[in-house]
Amino acid sequence: MSEQHEVNLPPKYDPTAIEKGRYEYWVNGKFFEAERNPEKEPYTIVIPPPNVTGKLHIGHAWDTTLQDIITRIKRMQGYDVLYLPGMDHAGIATQAKVEEKLRNEGISRYDIGREKFLEKAWDWKEEYAQFIRSQWAMLGLGLDYSRERFTLDKGLSEAVNEVFVELYNKGLIYRGEYIINWDPATKTALSDIEVIYKDVQGHFYHMKYPLVDGTGSIEVATTRPETMLGDTAVAVHPEDERYQHLIGKKVKLPIVGREIEIVADDYVDMEFGSGAVKITPAHDPNDFELGNRHNLERVLVMNEDGTMNENAAKYQGLDRFECRKEIVKDLQEQGILFKIEEHMHSVGHSERSGAVVEPYLSTQWFVKMQPLSDAAVAMQNGTDEEKVHFVPERFEKTYLRWMENIRDWCISRQLWWGHRIPAWYHKETGEVYVGKTAPEDIQNWEQDSDVLDTWFSSALWPFSTLNWPNSEDEEFKHFFPTNTLVTGYDIIFFWVARMIFQSKEFNGKRPFKDVLIHGLVRDAEGRKMSKSLGNGVDPMEVIEKYGADSLRYFLATGSSPGQDLRFQWEKVESTWNFVNKIWNASRFALMNMNGLTYDEINLTGKKSVADHWILSRLNETIEQVNRNVDKYDFGEAGRYLYNFIWDDFCDWYIEMAKLPLYGEDEEAKLTTRSVLAYVLDNTMRMLHPFMPFVTEEIWQQLPHQGESIVVAKWPEVNNELSNEEASNTMQQLVAIIRSARNIRAEVDTPLSKQIPIIIQAKDEKVKQQLMDNEPFIERFCNPSTLTIATNVEVPEKAMSAVVTGAELFLPLEGLIDIDKELVRLQSELEKWTKEVERVEKKLSNEGFVRKAPAQVVEAEKQKQQDYMDKRDKVKARMEELQK
Repeated sequence: MSEQHEVNLPPKYDPTAIEKGRYEYWVNGKFFEAERNPEKEPYTIVIPPPNVTGKLHIGHAWDTTLQDIITRIKRMQGYDVLYLPGMDHAGIATQAKVEEKLRNEGISRYDIGREKFLEKAWDWKEEYAQFIRSQWAMLGLGLDYSRERFTLDKGLSEAVNEVFVELYNKGLIYRGEYIINWDPATKTALSDIEVIYKDVQGHFYHMKYPLVDGTGSIEVATTRPETMLGDTAVAVHPEDERYQHLIGKKVKLPIVGREIEIVADDYVDMEFGSGAVKITPAHDPNDFELGNRHNLERVLVMNEDGTMNENAAKYQGLDRFECRKEIVKDLQEQGILFKIEEHMHSVGHSERSGAVVEPYLSTQWFVKMQPLSDAAVAMQNGTDEEKVHFVPERFEKTYLRWMENIRDWCISRQLWWGHRIPAWYHKETGEVYVGKTAPEDIQNWEQDSDVLDTWFSSALWPFSTLNWPNSEDEEFKHFFPTNTLVTGYDIIFFWVARMIFQSKEFNGKRPFKDVLIHGLVRDAEGRKMSKSLGNGVDPMEVIEKYGADSLRYFLATGSSPGQDLRFQWEKVESTWNFVNKIWNASRFALMNMNGLTYDEINLTGKKSVADHWILSRLNETIEQVNRNVDKYDFGEAGRYLYNFIWDDFCDWYIEMAKLPLYGEDEEAKLTTRSVLAYVLDNTMRMLHPFMPFVTEEIWQQLPHQGESIVVAKWPEVNNELSNEEASNTMQQLVAIIRSARNIRAEVDTPLSKQIPIIIQAKDEKVKQQLMDNEPFIERFCNPSTLTIATNVEVPEKAMSAVVTGAELFLPLEGLIDIDKELVRLQSELEKWTKEVERVEKKLSNEGFVRKAPAQVVEAEKQKQQDYMDKRDKVKARMEELQK
């Protein structure tokens, strides 16, 4: 037996114990801090800043795990990595939470005033920021906390003011009265993409407006009858013969009694409904544009909270939907409303409050988008060094489609929590002053009370966090542009697009090289997670049950780029089983290393076929992992790692390593220990970005150099350690061992029972290779006698198997059922016949033979020969049994 060395890995893997204190060790050791080293190539990822409104959800865990994997790999590859943390003030969402807290205390923000309210909001921010940091720690994110930012901190506020003032001076920010999306619940404007459209069962209300001259009426229809109180015209198409005689005439607006004109406009669809439409310029964006063309009055009939105002006559003070009921009843009684029909239509709802959004006339600040959009779109037509690369590529079309159809961006919000608009109005003259600082004679000016849309500051995140607008700052020069943005496809419009056009405008270049797009985390049935369904998953609960490593590996490998991910507890559990397998294999290896030190690792000694094979497979795995992580395909990279660790290393190499480890040859023991140490070390490094905690724990006990696996060197292929011939021999041995075990299982003969085994090699070379490795065959097949020859006497009643270069016979007289064996061989024959046909079809394809590399064609020809040999041997065996 081998001398076993005392190790500190407990017999059972306990993620809670493993992870405890480890993150603090990394942070205190400053392993995550970027060096700003001019000798190193920088690699930057800025975290998509979570809102300071609550806990991180499973989507955050997925998003940040992918970022952390990339940054850990790059750090190990020698880059100067900056993984920059930060949080977003989340204007509407945070203000709503703080106001709710105040309501529970029986007060409102107006009771305490702006200054006191902001103090309360900052207290909220500090509390939840600390909560989020603790969750980042549980996930193991390698963040550089020395550079943490917040969208309302001093530096970012300066950047926001710089951008606002510069865009204003260029004429790209303006103030105007427009129809905007209004949230009556939070009493603030919303941008187009903060509105979620839902199909709602509503009604079409058909009305007849009487002509003032008493000659009849004109029919109009609406889904929002409460807005008719603000009608200032009826419009028809100029070419509609039904109404040409009415153009210029007036109708009397029911209830209000206001006389309004019938106007002609190309906007009207003659084929839809009656061909005549009521025009309400203060409550509909299309009517607003038509009203501008015809100089129509804008009559606002609602208050900011969705109640009716003084222009709503007797309905003043009613909620808009209550008003709808009352006005419908009154119009029916007057005979104006003559038909109501069911109508399914798309209704906008506030993303934040869920309230039905009201198109509302308001004076707001806007960004003129077309010039900014044009420049950003043009950048995508530039060189690879200029454009932003979307992964997967299909999302570039999504981005471009939105940019090319963009509308001006309403950036003002009627809130207190946020970046206050840097605009002041003269108290006497009304003059507007826009500047980075307040006017000198501040007593004569009043600052705009609104704040900027949260996305306005988030759009600057990749460069404002790096001390821009100081473009000479060393941080900015070294780490910008950033390398990769990782985010979900649901915020391409909200955030990705805005970062791109703002970076292009203010830096003349892209904000990041790549955008890795992932989907949404859905439940096991593929449904979107939501409070109403109660199907959400708290990532911290998953960590408490299975550990961060299991959660991270599942999230990283559970889907391919751009696809949604289904959360399944059983898959997290299977990952936990994988970590246990790694733990047990590592524990065995460490116990059998006999205190081996890093300097004692020696791979130059005589190696067994298993040693050569596992080192070759390690090289192949490093290549495949590198190839896939470079494409951001962590699922495929994880699959290669899984197969290598579970199948090759644990199931085969460790079992074969027991022969020399438990033997008497000291040189063979040292080689095996060295191979175990070398393979396990490199495997832990490759696995580390996926499973940082358990790999650090194991690596610290392996013979190693350096303080932490976090800053250990990323594995490299060592071609000197590859041995193709040994790999082929090992594959042959594995095939023989599997075949022998399968045959035993078929005839219910346990491995503990010795049976004769005969192997017929196809030539002397194969025979010698097998004879050199007799100890492995004996160890794993347990033969009573083992015969290896090129020409053997085949027993009459024997089970057989065909492997590359050899045939295996197990004389099992009394155990074998000839008929069953023929059925099994028939299945084998069909399998190899299909393989022969498949390869022959491929090789008969002139296009394949002409275009494929020579080595690929040669490999197919070798497969063809191998499959034909196997087919012929199975056929011959069947003929023997049927004699």
